[in-house]
Amino acid sequence: MLISTYELGRQPFGLASPAAWLRADGHDVTLADVSCSTLPLAAVEQADLIAFFLPMHTATRLFQKLVDRVREANPLAHLCGYGLYAPLNDSLLRRAGVQTVIGGEFEPALRDLARRLSATRNGEPPYRQPEPLISMARQQFLVPDRAGLPPLAAYAQLVTNGSTRRVGYTEASRGCKHLCRHCPVVPVYRGLFRIVQQEVVLEDVRRQVAAGAEHITFGDPDFFNGPGHAIPIVEALHREWPGLTYDVTIKVEHLLQHPHLLPVLKRTGCLFVTSAVESLDDRLLEKLDKGHTRAGFEEALRIMRGVGLGLAPTFIPFTPWTTLEGYREFLRALVKMDLADQVSPIQLAIRLLLPEGSLLLQLPEVRAMIQPFDTRGLCYPWHNRDGRLDVLCASLQELIKREERRRTSRWEIFRKIWQLAQAGEFPVDAPMESRATIPYLTEPWYC
Repeated sequence: MLISTYELGRQPFGLASPAAWLRADGHDVTLADVSCSTLPLAAVEQADLIAFFLPMHTATRLFQKLVDRVREANPLAHLCGYGLYAPLNDSLLRRAGVQTVIGGEFEPALRDLARRLSATRNGEPPYRQPEPLISMARQQFLVPDRAGLPPLAAYAQLVTNGSTRRVGYTEASRGCKHLCRHCPVVPVYRGLFRIVQQEVVLEDVRRQVAAGAEHITFGDPDFFNGPGHAIPIVEALHREWPGLTYDVTIKVEHLLQHPHLLPVLKRTGCLFVTSAVESLDDRLLEKLDKGHTRAGFEEALRIMRGVGLGLAPTFIPFTPWTTLEGYREFLRALVKMDLADQVSPIQLAIRLLLPEGSLLLQLPEVRAMIQPFDTRGLCYPWHNRDGRLDVLCASLQELIKREERRRTSRWEIFRKIWQLAQAGEFPVDAPMESRATIPYLTEPWYC
């Protein structure tokens, strides 16, 4: 049994891909995405191996709330944790009863684990994990097997021009060539990335289109880590499905390095590019080792708009180094850049996360300011020297939750954030372009 607790409102590739490997090896596999369906207790009780997919911080915290229930239902099952956040939380997972922890390229290790458990007899010596905690071995992927997952309609949808489109999800690569200090990909992949073969990606898309997908999200940490791999995929995708749209994630540095490829994205159906900008403060960008500056982001934004591609920037506005005036200037800058209503409101209240293994922990100033690791929060807590920033961040998060439940427009939520931050006289005019014309996914992006 493979369980996903949360993956950003996407139908999880991280269940479908290993399911293909396990089923091809003769195993009976049940998939459970408890973010949009109930946990099938009958299947839990019958499973010999129960593996939790842990690709992100939220998923791992939700695992903590679920694992005791699973163990009570089936105390004899072998528990496994796999995915990006599994090796980062190895000790915590094992204290929770997990016996095997797998990071990196996890499909072959899951298959080998299932094979070994199938041959193990009761009463044998206690199990010791032979697989490496993290594997970077190159592999020939299999086409993901999504049988048993909730339908695409159960997941996040694309909103564009006032209508919605059904969204599929796939991955063309894993890992990243870069070493941004705050990124959880870095402690696992350490500057490496691995591709999913083109024929596998296209067949995965083909099956999702047959299931009703009208738009595809590529979940690669950075779609331009290997442009020689990525561009042929979207060219082939567009030839086969000219009306299919998609979105990708690309760092600012790569947008500046490959401006000639952006018209290709536009021509082949890309609606918008998500980019982890993180900050508009060069001092903070240097601490995060992001590889770009504020001026670089402004140039990338200009290039994207010239091509006609939407840019969806993400931010970490609350850090130990954030000042109150700096946050207010951040809001003013978003207005000047015509981004106030194009940024998901939660991006204006994100607080820097310091998980186990973060490269930021290598900085002496960070080590001096953190508290002991919080096993419930799965991070090293910190406080801003100006306590008003911590209060403001918490207040903004509550405000955004409340207003999004009321379906308040992004522009109106921004206005309320501006007022709470006391950023000065609010711009009178609403944005010229209607919010409905800017494509966005119904699930806010965060980790």
